[in-house]
Amino acid sequence: MEQQFLERARKLVSQMTLGEKIAQMQHDAPAIERLGIPAYNWWNEGLHGVARAGCATVFPQAIGLAASFNEKLLYEVACAVSDEARAKYNAFRRLHGGDTRIYQGLTYWSPNINLFRDPRWGRGQETYGEDPLLTARMGTAFVRGLQGEHPVWRKVDATLKHYAVHSGPEGLRHGFDAKVGQEDLFESYLWAFRYCIRHADPSAVMGAYNRVNGEACCASPTLLQKILYGEFGFDGYVVSDCGAICDIAKNHHVTENDAQSAALAVKNGCQLNCGVAYQWLKAAVGMNLIDEDTITEAVVRLFAARMRLGMFDEACPYHAIPYEVVDSPKHQALNLKMAQESIVLLKNDGILPLKPDVHVAVIGPNADEKEVLLGNYNGIPSRWVTPLQGILQLSQGRVEYAPGSALSRSPGPSWDALRLDEALAAARQAQVIVVCMGLSPSIEGEEGDAQNDYYGDKRDLELPQVQKTLFEALRELGKPMVFVNISGSCINLSQQDRDCNAVLQCFYPGALGGEALAQILYGQVSPSGRLPVTFYRSAQDLPPFEDYSMRSRTYRYYDGPVVYPFGHGLTYSKIEEHWLSPWKALVKNAGDYETDYCVLQFGRVNGHPQLCGFEKIHLMPGEEKTVFFPPEECPFEME
Repeated sequence: MEQQFLERARKLVSQMTLGEKIAQMQHDAPAIERLGIPAYNWWNEGLHGVARAGCATVFPQAIGLAASFNEKLLYEVACAVSDEARAKYNAFRRLHGGDTRIYQGLTYWSPNINLFRDPRWGRGQETYGEDPLLTARMGTAFVRGLQGEHPVWRKVDATLKHYAVHSGPEGLRHGFDAKVGQEDLFESYLWAFRYCIRHADPSAVMGAYNRVNGEACCASPTLLQKILYGEFGFDGYVVSDCGAICDIAKNHHVTENDAQSAALAVKNGCQLNCGVAYQWLKAAVGMNLIDEDTITEAVVRLFAARMRLGMFDEACPYHAIPYEVVDSPKHQALNLKMAQESIVLLKNDGILPLKPDVHVAVIGPNADEKEVLLGNYNGIPSRWVTPLQGILQLSQGRVEYAPGSALSRSPGPSWDALRLDEALAAARQAQVIVVCMGLSPSIEGEEGDAQNDYYGDKRDLELPQVQKTLFEALRELGKPMVFVNISGSCINLSQQDRDCNAVLQCFYPGALGGEALAQILYGQVSPSGRLPVTFYRSAQDLPPFEDYSMRSRTYRYYDGPVVYPFGHGLTYSKIEEHWLSPWKALVKNAGDYETDYCVLQFGRVNGHPQLCGFEKIHLMPGEEKTVFFPPEECPFEME
């Protein structure tokens, strides 16, 4: 942190009592009126737009952002998110004389750069996928866009989470011990954290709920002291995940009580507690478990961060960002562009793009649902476009619609029969059936959010049975079918790949996802997304969910058959790649469609395939471009 802010913070903190200091180390920090310190709540979310604070631009879910393989566009998205965050903070602080409540501040607990190692993990939708390099570079772009490029001030604080080795099962996270070897630890689970810290200077890191090799993440001398602050050179602050400090005694049994847990966490470098455990720090001082100087230094670090955000200086230029930027036309246009690039065309036998006047039936429980646009940790858009609405806007022919089934749990046989009859009657009228199925955040998500028996995780990779029944009935009609899967993770699409003329993947595509999808279906935009995760055939092909070894996981270590591989994605044009060397590719658009296209550079590291570089380019029909990946910028030792 800049020395000027540390010195100012140290002077301010020196005037506080021990009790006042401790209170400032909890996420809901009270005002200290005699020192002119307003109340501040550190908890804010901005995974793919300002979340839980009213109206905001809702961009595609993080996994969809990753599917764009476009770090430059993601940087623009993050700039828009932080503009809206600042605009809201500027408005909120005026309401309460400088005080802010939960979701009204500037310290954002995003991005989630955990590795999506297992497709059953419900929170995998919050990540940038299964590859360390893709995760690292997309995370770096997002952090830089959030925090801004000003030489003095931070626009908002970005927080890398969840540190570390954290990717389910959700139901076990409060007491789980992730056993991991050193190679997997550094080459997979910590790789993106190290990269982002070195290339983006994030303000904060959030400790995870679980243990790693026996040490609680939020109080780990190895993860925090030795690696994060030592080897990685991190100089920001660490915040615990919510309630994680209480887990140390209650569920991990590393300590005997919350006073011991709080002292252990602070001594190892966790300065801020989301939760209530740090209220025991005064008792911990009295028990000689921690000294006041250690607490003081933690509070100094927190206030230096607040000062760098301009909370105590009206001269901060970000105070001038107006409320009008929130979900503005400019941001909606950016949202539409990102949604277009996030959609992945997995199969196309030539049926796409559809002719404008074709008679279509739009069938499926995800065809007209707002929830599946928004994912989790989301804001409220001022307008949204579902797939059905988008198709209705662009179609010049007749459009039939029927949901056909429930999303997952059947309301009853009679209801099922009626919905199925409606879908079949509509589909029989059409020339082409556009099937919109998949999952939703009510099926996959965080512990306590998703309404299933697996705390947000998935039991398997299958579509819900009610959707399978509907699909089988539609298939029996023998009509051309375009299958649109909307989910935050891998679904087994083996049958759809076999039986449908085209298959597309939408990763909870944001408020305007339906508009972007329709533009692709009707050929106004050529698809350009790529899969940031492997689409497997079955969870039975994978190791047990609780096994944190990377063996037989992700495209880097899995050698079995898949439905669609990591990095797969088609366009409407014919793209020719000619690699002139391992570092240079000549790329030509030999087709008839203008399109974006991502060039992927793969190598082998320690005998395993590894994405070593990627670049998104735009090609007009007949255009050629040379893409060069400088060898000195490759973060891996190529074989």
